[in-house]
Amino acid sequence: MTNALQTIPVNKIDGTPATLAEHAGKVLLVVNVASKCGLTKQYEGLEKLYEQYRDQGLVVLGFPANDFAGQEPGSDAEIAGFCTANFGVQFPMYSKLVATGPGKHPLYAALTAARPETEDRAGMEQALRGYKIEPTAAPEVLWNFEKFLIGRDGQVLRRFAPDTAPDADKLVAAIETALASN
Repeated sequence: MTNALQTIPVNKIDGTPATLAEHAGKVLLVVNVASKCGLTKQYEGLEKLYEQYRDQGLVVLGFPANDFAGQEPGSDAEIAGFCTANFGVQFPMYSKLVATGPGKHPLYAALTAARPETEDRAGMEQALRGYKIEPTAAPEVLWNFEKFLIGRDGQVLRRFAPDTAPDADKLVAAIETALASN
């Protein structure tokens, strides 16, 4: 994993200080999550991905963010309880952070700088406009459940739109390719 991403301080959802260095050598799927979003059901698919591929080296990392329509208003403890009770989430969850805008967390600043374009962004932008929501401008995170795929070497490989389902063929294929690489 590159030092840039590896050394950025984050907090686990229980408040324990951490860095992504604890996942060095793994394939990471970093997702900004929210409990009150139309896409919240993706927690189930993300957990299935984690369970299916974790023994091969995939780690799904959930980063709650309240950046989009206030859809993650809870405390870290409330978020953790929600994820466990409703979706049986076992993948690592982290403290709520800011994923977009001038105050975004350094992790998201690094991720969006490394991969400024979101694949298939246009469809999600159109959907948001249908709800009278003006999408963020690239390279900002578009909405909850945007996904960054990071290879074992720490390089940001791909960036998937929020409405890319966890079981979408292109996401699964990208994960499998990354897992096969050393």
